[in-house]
Amino acid sequence: MAGRLERIWLKRSRRGPMDPVDAATLVEGKGVQNSANFGSHRQVTLIALERWLEMMSELGADVDPSARRAELMVSGLDLERTRGRLLTIGACVLRIGGETRPCERMDEAYRGLRSVMEPRWGGGAWAEVVRGGELSVGNPVAWHAELFAE
Repeated sequence: MAGRLERIWLKRSRRGPMDPVDAATLVEGKGVQNSANFGSHRQVTLIALERWLEMMSELGADVDPSARRAELMVSGLDLERTRGRLLTIGACVLRIGGETRPCERMDEAYRGLRSVMEPRWGGGAWAEVVRGGELSVGNPVAWHAELFAE
């Protein structure tokens, strides 16, 4: 199944604003260059557009997806239960490390958001950068056939 990179955000600082950008650089073993999480354990965070829209429908809300504080939004694929899988975005390769659990900041963005994010990996996923490179909104996104052990 193939998809598309829909949005990219850079995190200025911990708890700081999320800045939308059209392109970014992923650095192998480090994460998103010029983002506050660069070098952290959770190198890249991702959310799925379709799952976000389901949650907004459930809430009857229209919250900007940057409120999730993920760096990448993808469409056309499901992130649920993908730990260990390899994801290609443009020329870059990410290894999904696990689920990103929603925190209390989600209810600061919109009351009830955290609870609707709890099921089915609604908070998205985090990943390690296996192969870095340049990313641009519109890049193709696809799963590799191989799986890595958890």
